[in-house]
Formats: sequence, structure tokens, C-alpha cells
Amino acid sequence: MARRLTAAALSLLSLLALTSCTGTDAREQPQDADPPRIVVASGQDVTGKNGIRQQLIDAWNAKEGEHGYRARLVELPGSADQQRSQLLGALQSGGAEYDVVNLDVTWIPEFAAAGLIRPLTGAAVKAPGDIIRSVDSTSFWDGKRYAVPFNSDVGLLYYRKDHLRKAGTYRTELGRGVTWDVLRQLIDVVNDRPKPEGYEDGWTTQLAAYEGRTVNAIEAFASAVPDFALTDRDGRYAADEAQLTAGVAELRERTASSYLYGEATGSREAESLSAFAEGRTTFLRHWPYVYPALYETFKGNLGVTRLPGKAVLGGQNLAVTSSTSEQRAAKAAELIAFLTDPDSERCLLRAGFAATRTSAYRAPGSTPECRHAAAYSESASASPTGESAELKAPDRLAGGLSYSRDILLPALSKAVQRPRTPLYGAVTQTLITELDALYGPQSVGDVQVAKSLDEALSKALPG
Repeated sequence: MARRLTAAALSLLSLLALTSCTGTDAREQPQDADPPRIVVASGQDVTGKNGIRQQLIDAWNAKEGEHGYRARLVELPGSADQQRSQLLGALQSGGAEYDVVNLDVTWIPEFAAAGLIRPLTGAAVKAPGDIIRSVDSTSFWDGKRYAVPFNSDVGLLYYRKDHLRKAGTYRTELGRGVTWDVLRQLIDVVNDRPKPEGYEDGWTTQLAAYEGRTVNAIEAFASAVPDFALTDRDGRYAADEAQLTAGVAELRERTASSYLYGEATGSREAESLSAFAEGRTTFLRHWPYVYPALYETFKGNLGVTRLPGKAVLGGQNLAVTSSTSEQRAAKAAELIAFLTDPDSERCLLRAGFAATRTSAYRAPGSTPECRHAAAYSESASASPTGESAELKAPDRLAGGLSYSRDILLPALSKAVQRPRTPLYGAVTQTLITELDALYGPQSVGDVQVAKSLDEALSKALPG
């Protein structure tokens, strides 16, 4: 069993890793080709080769006779930071003719303030009334809508039921009210009993010196301080040393060595997923896109619930570039409306993304079926043969809970945002650098870490 699970886990990781190995240039095909094309630049699709985003683009192209344009998806290689740099450079220099860009929610203020994306106006792109409010708020800057949410994201807690059963605990179904205290108690139980093969420690997350550390920090800070915000609505620094001290203390407690998997401080998404899948840890903080693949690997031994405390909102929004012509911008807006319509959002949800519309989370049959991508339709075979369809996971969980409606949707609705500022790059780099003191060889107190962080953020942001 252990060998079989490890092999399946490695297969899962190989599939997810495909998303970091692709990338094409927007100029491979001429802009004046017949028919004209709308070029969409995006990061890698975490649903794999020929993933759901490409399938939605294909569905738009199948309707070419209705709108006279075709669309082409360009996937940018590298990490999120590298993709941001590529997009900034391309749009500022005019080196790539992108009409639509799929931006991380934290990039909207920066791209809007720099004049690289245009406000969305007119009837071509209307704000859908059923977009989750917390998700929709990421599309605005300076009072104007610059984008439409495409797919959302939020931290979730995954756990190994087989580990809990082996430890003899009666609590193998964690409900919506799980807390960090409960989590630590369960880790103590697993640690005190005969351990599963390969097990090392309780939980893991993404604490390497990159955006994952920022996400974990904001989750801890927002859990420790009611209505915590590093910036105000205008992007100015709004926190203080006392709030930061409380947040640092919470982060330190969560990541204490007695509970945290030892390599978590150097882990990104792939490393933390591997540790969990290979049984080295019982609990994992990760994103919704890994749920289908993890379920495929572990079936009834996988548990998933909302993250204790606050969870950070992630995701990507679609925007129209300022450099494209007015005629192309109008067609780009039509494409965005198609890619974010109820059918598309339902397809995204079934593929493993977090949908942005509440209508996508209703019971099957009460909202339009996923017609844009047949592999993810309600009527698809229970044993599909398509590459992406093989990773579909059931919505129904133990106790009658629905994964999408009872876990994912509430988590999105209550999620907190990272700082909203055109200077987000400087903010996240400051957090990553200053919080390194928590994970270094020298012991540094909470107050000292918070004081240094407060001073650094005051310099990085307008006050």
C-alpha cells in the first residue's frame, strides 16, 4: 500500500509540474492573420496539459462565426514573480502584442496605476451580479473596475484520515469549526502513537522565501488582529507595531518546531504537496486545485476542510491591455465575458479551480451545465478517459457535506486580501525578508521582529 500510494503521489506531482514547463511567444502567429486573433497572456494552467483554460478558449473559437475573432492562449513560463516581470516588461516596452492579461489579484493595483490595463466600461463587460463579493473587490483600483474575476483561490486544510485512524483518534472527520488548538491536539495524538511509515511531523505549508511565506504571514496576522490591514484603501501603510507583534506571535506559534514538518521553512507548493502525499506529514495547507489529484490518490483516506482562522484570497482576474486598439479591446471584452460566464465558471470549478460566481456552487441542475468543456460536464462518464477529466473528484463528502458549497464557497466569502497597493512587490519582499528572522539559527523575539518589520514597511510604503 505504501509503495502504491507513493507511486501515485509521484505521478500526481509530475502532472502538476507540467504547468511549470510550458511557454510560448505571442508573436508565433501574426496579429493580422485571417481571422484576426485576440491574444491572452496567462501563467500556467494548474489543471495540466490542454487544461480547462485552453478548453474554454477552444469553445470561444468554435463560435468564431458569431464574433469573427479567434483567441490564442499564451502561457508564460516561470514562477509568479517571473511572470509578473515578463508581463510588465512586455507591456511597458510594447514587445508583445497581448490583448488580454490574466493577472494575479495582487497585481491589479500595480498594472492599473501604471496605465498598462484599461478600465472596463460600457455594456460589453457588465459586472455579473452573482460574483462573490470578496472576490469581486479584487478587480477594482481607485474606484474603477479594471478586470473581471476569472478563477479564485483560497487556502484549505487537507489531512490524512489514515494517519488519524492509525493513531486511534475518534476524530477523523474535521468539520467547519476546526481550530489551531484542535489541530495541535490531533498532531500530539499522532506523534504519541506508533507512527505511520515515513511520517515525520504534524503539518506542512509553504514558508520558503517567496510569496508563500507572505500568504502564511497574512493569514496569521489577520487571525490574531481583528480587521487587520497592512494598507488602507489608497495603498498607504495602516498597521502598527503592536498589531505586527501579535501577528508575529501567532505565526511563530503556528510554525513551532514541535508541530511543523522540518522542511516546511524551505517548501513551496510542490515540496509541501510531496511531503503530504508521501506520508511525511498528516496536515497540509494548500490551494483548491490539488483537491482532485489528491482525492484520486487517496480516495476515502483524504480529508479537506476550511483552514483554521483566516485564509488568504488568491486567484486571477482578466483585464484588457491599454496598448490594444479600441476595436480589439471591444472584442477582448466580449471574450472576457465568455470566459467568465456561468458555464465557464462551472467548468472551472469542476476542473479544480475555485469559481468566482455563487451560481456555480448550486446543486447540479439548478445552474447551466458546463457546456463549454465536455470533459467536465455533468453528463460526462463516471469513468472518463480524457487526461483532465480523470482528475475530477466527488463533491459529496462524509456527513452529507458538499466540498464546493460547504467548504470552498464559505472559505472564499470570508477570505482576507493581501495588501492592496501598486507597491505590492516591495511589500511582499519586505515581509519575506524580515520574517526570515523566525526561521534562522538565531533566536529573535516577537517584539524585535515586529519592530524591524514596522520600520521596513514604513519605508516601503507611503504613510
